[in-house]
Amino acid sequence: MSDLADEYGLRSPARGGAKKSGTKSAKESFHRHAKKDGRRVVILRLFERDEQFVVECDVYPTNSLRVEPLHPGPYHFGSKDEAAAYIEEALLALEYLGCEVS
Repeated sequence: MSDLADEYGLRSPARGGAKKSGTKSAKESFHRHAKKDGRRVVILRLFERDEQFVVECDVYPTNSLRVEPLHPGPYHFGSKDEAAAYIEEALLALEYLGCEVS
């Protein structure tokens, strides 16, 4: 996870749930997965904290033996709709590339 994600109090559920920062914590709104040939390729998560909407990604390279995912981002948006649209567009691109999205 990036240092910026830690700065905003974000932690993926797979890594221990939302990280508490004082009395405020990030809440995961939803997450989506993409698989190719039965193998996980991407997990996209949308977190809400106060008035911020943050998309966090786990990317599993398909062209290497790497087991741990890459963590590009986080990506910040002004509204939940903008963040959700980003996720949906990314997943649509993955579908065009032959991935199964759930």
